[in-house]
Amino acid sequence: MKMTMKARLVPVLAVAAVCWGTTLAAQDKEAAKAALSARVSLERGLSTSATHGRPISAKFEMEEGKLQLSVYTATGGKFFEVVVDPNSGAVVKTEPIGEGEDYTAAQSQSAAMAKAKVSLRAAVQRALRGNAGFRAVSVTPSLKEGRAVAEIALAKGEEVKTVSVPL
Repeated sequence: MKMTMKARLVPVLAVAAVCWGTTLAAQDKEAAKAALSARVSLERGLSTSATHGRPISAKFEMEEGKLQLSVYTATGGKFFEVVVDPNSGAVVKTEPIGEGEDYTAAQSQSAAMAKAKVSLRAAVQRALRGNAGFRAVSVTPSLKEGRAVAEIALAKGEEVKTVSVPL
């Protein structure tokens, strides 16, 4: 029996709808809401930070009550947090990541990006193409069943959702 394209897409779309329902923590929602008014997009932050290594994750976050765009980068086996001003797009500071939770996260993200076939910026652009009116507020790569995948948080008004894009 021959399946139509529409019949094959129904199960795929059903799974995608469940994945998109992922919720964010309250502080992430606050940062997502604040990111909607930032002049600098997550994609631009990924491009700007690339001068300090390969971007391995990025997110808008609240730091001491102020919005900032934090991008983790990897270069020469070392990890850095590059902070980009969300209004000007300028790099505000670059700090090495050498220990703790951030280091563990950077190692995991770097391992995922080592298997990626596309950049985080390209993955974010793909997610945005399928979600008109939304803005990317974070991108985090991981390995799922040995394949690199990016979890991208998107926001529009009060709505926040997470989409998964193969890397």
